[in-house]
Amino acid sequence: MVSIGSPWLWAGFIGFVILMLALDLGVFHRKAHAVSTQEALLWSGLWVAMALLFNLGIYQWFGAKAGTEFLTGYLIEKSLSIDNIFVFVLIFASLKIPSHYQHRVLFWGILSALILRAGMIFAGAALLARFHALIYVFGAFLIVTGIKMFMQRKQHDTGADSWWMQKLRRVLPSTATLHGGHFWAKVDHRWLATPLFTALLLVEFTDVIFALDSIPAIFAVTTDPFIVFTSNIFAILGLRSLFFLLAGMLDRFTYLKVGLAGVLVFVGAKMTLVDFVKLPSAVSLGVIALLIGGSVLASLLWPKPAAASAAHSAASTTR
Repeated sequence: MVSIGSPWLWAGFIGFVILMLALDLGVFHRKAHAVSTQEALLWSGLWVAMALLFNLGIYQWFGAKAGTEFLTGYLIEKSLSIDNIFVFVLIFASLKIPSHYQHRVLFWGILSALILRAGMIFAGAALLARFHALIYVFGAFLIVTGIKMFMQRKQHDTGADSWWMQKLRRVLPSTATLHGGHFWAKVDHRWLATPLFTALLLVEFTDVIFALDSIPAIFAVTTDPFIVFTSNIFAILGLRSLFFLLAGMLDRFTYLKVGLAGVLVFVGAKMTLVDFVKLPSAVSLGVIALLIGGSVLASLLWPKPAAASAAHSAASTTR
């Protein structure tokens, strides 16, 4: 029987990811177009279905514990990735990226994110295996991040005015004019970065920042690199379709950040108490599902009567 750390299992999963990305860009999204809600719903359902089928395989081959850990990790990453969408909407609005080019930016941004996250996951797993005390550091970091998210739940920063972007503009030749779907354009015999490339950099930077929260959160569930990696990758692969599905109605989920903050505090506390309190994987899954589901349900039952949020306004300007 193939073990969960088998090189063949790793090779098979990575081959599956490469095949799906090739089909995505080379076949289904070969031509730039605005992704409709129906198309986004279809792709979102497809990615979720594939993740659940993979989860079923983990459950059958490696047992209920591994299967529950994958599902919990996937749910954590999927829910936290919604926070990325808030920022992606504002990035595209601030740089005036048309809807028919947004998929191209997200595709290459998420492809880079897959590589960066793989490095972060392997580094994190190696560090935790060697320095157990780091789990307390990760746990404390998640608790502080969760509290900060709750306190700043009404704020959204695109990163467009951050110090590193200001420095980048000084050294990176760029133009404010779009040149079709190109990231670079030749203007007056000079190669200049287009707004698409700037948006790509912001998307990548945003994902790295959010990964600093989500990856330690999954390590609170399991330290198995394969489960951490696959649950993370499945959630990221479905992020683009989820963006096009939810971008126009993010303002409805007014209490979602409260739920996400609760998830971070919970998994942070679980990490810091790991040597004293042992919570079954099923209990962790139930608590996380309750926090996310409760925040979504509260948003639908008690919507705030205030005007549309900045995220909703930003989404409208990109259409």
